Amino acid sequence: MDLSDLLTPDSVLPALKAQSKKQVIQDLSEKASRLTGIPEREIFDTILQRERLGSTGVGHGVAIPHGKLAAVTKLTGVFARLARPVEFDSLDEQPVDLVFLLLAPESAGADHLKALARIARVLRDPNFAQKLRSTADAKALYALLIKPTPETNAA
Repeated sequence: MDLSDLLTPDSVLPALKAQSKKQVIQDLSEKASRLTGIPEREIFDTILQRERLGSTGVGHGVAIPHGKLAAVTKLTGVFARLARPVEFDSLDEQPVDLVFLLLAPESAGADHLKALARIARVLRDPNFAQKLRSTADAKALYALLIKPTPETNAA
């Protein structure tokens, strides 16, 4: 599974200005709503409910908030590079500045897990994360995210 299966050029936010975890989730839910036609509140509530089970801040400045919704027809992602890192209750207690929101159909099962694993593998690569952090243009970020690299192709 490639990130190009999850993202479109319109689903990349190059400098999201958010002051808190909740605001990040709200802004990403708004963007996801525009992409999917699903009400923003429904997306926001689903993601927030998932966060209550445990933070999706996976460490090293990366968070992968995700949720399953009946109205979602295909795996859909929204990527944001934050203008300033925010606290996200991450596993390593570090603030987050790279966020990949993933929405999945309720029936996604293994595909949802494969997508999460792929996103985590790509964003965990320190060199790749640094490239994302130093790129301020949405088109350039999209190109980086969808371009397979040797490091991110490892199974």
